[in-house]
Amino acid sequence: MKMKAKINFFFILIGIFMGWSQNGAVTNHIYEGNEKAESQAFIQAEKSYRKALSLAPEQAAALYNLGTTHFLDKQYDEASQRFFQTQKFAASKEEKHRAFHNMGNVYMQQKEYQKAVEAYKNALRNNPSDEETRYNYALAKSLLEKEEPPQEQEQDDQKDQKDQKEQEDQQEKEQDKEQQGDQENKDEQDPEKEGDEGDESKEDGDPKNEGDQNKEQKQTPNDSQPQDKKQAPQKGQLSPEQVQSLLEAMNNQEKKVQDKVNAKKVKGVPVRGKKDW
Repeated sequence: MKMKAKINFFFILIGIFMGWSQNGAVTNHIYEGNEKAESQAFIQAEKSYRKALSLAPEQAAALYNLGTTHFLDKQYDEASQRFFQTQKFAASKEEKHRAFHNMGNVYMQQKEYQKAVEAYKNALRNNPSDEETRYNYALAKSLLEKEEPPQEQEQDDQKDQKDQKEQEDQQEKEQDKEQQGDQENKDEQDPEKEGDEGDESKEDGDPKNEGDQNKEQKQTPNDSQPQDKKQAPQKGQLSPEQVQSLLEAMNNQEKKVQDKVNAKKVKGVPVRGKKDW
């Protein structure tokens, strides 16, 4: 299927209409441009239209015919810009309709089917009964639908990548949160760390802590008392007290024996009387 264009027909019609309705230099430049465009002298036609636009920049007929010249010369980017300006400054719905219709034709040549569909839609809004526009709209929509699967696949791939990245980020956040919770539990259960924290608080110069240190220093001599206590005797051995008691008992027994011996010696020695000579 080939698209249907209104380029040549409307191109000539606009030129004739402008020749009748406009006065002065603008009308002459547009009319000259139309004659040169009919003979396919596109460069000379473009110069004439630009002269008209230099005098009247918002002249819709000059913009439309200049866009048509670009289209026939296959300068599609320039043509789409001129047609866009045409619909902007158009005074009637028919002028807007033809501008949007030819914008759609430009996009069809560039295979930008989504833009072509939108352009034909706008053309139909200004003239719903035009069969050529309706035909081109159906053609552009059909070509667009044939291109949609790869685009949809690309969008699905991008969505999958986005979902995967979000899932990875969520997992990383959860891992960081778990590690932080484990560290906090470890700190709460570590007595050494609590002791260190207490020492650090004492080192910070807290008067209350300094008082506690002085109290601890005063109590230091008493801390040795448990070490001075007499150790309990091991099994099978006499304690020092038991040894001392035995020694005293032995000494007392020996003393008693010695006293008896001494008493016997005293009794057994005869006492000699002195002679009286």
